[in-house]
Amino acid sequence: MTKGDEHDHGGRADSGIPTTVRVAGAIVTLEGLAGVGTAVVLIVRALTGHDQSVASGVGTAMWFIALFGGVLAAGIALLRGKRWGRAIAVIAQILLLPVAWSLLTDSHQPVYGTLLAVVALGGLAALFAPASSRWMAQDYGELPEER
Repeated sequence: MTKGDEHDHGGRADSGIPTTVRVAGAIVTLEGLAGVGTAVVLIVRALTGHDQSVASGVGTAMWFIALFGGVLAAGIALLRGKRWGRAIAVIAQILLLPVAWSLLTDSHQPVYGTLLAVVALGGLAALFAPASSRWMAQDYGELPEER
């Protein structure tokens, strides 16, 4: 960044975090909240006797808390400008694509499958947008000059 670029935000929020990173952070945070919320529902259902086995409902909930708790942490990290959140966010989006495919095909839930695919692809697009990639590369030395 040159001295002349100091005042040019170029699609960035005032804090220097690109808008695309903030969008990705919001998407990933909402995914994490959905997963953790599902875990809470599973625990409540297990404790109130709605499930066949309390261990199964609670066990599944613990997996959801572990997995989606990490996704939630990654989303919050991206919103706060922490670069480590991007790796977890990318993996989460990639893992959600086969889930979307399963919803579209085997589960016969085209609406949910389409919505999940659009969200996951949107998250990936935001995570790999040029502004996001430049932001990620800042700590790795000088960037090559753009042509």
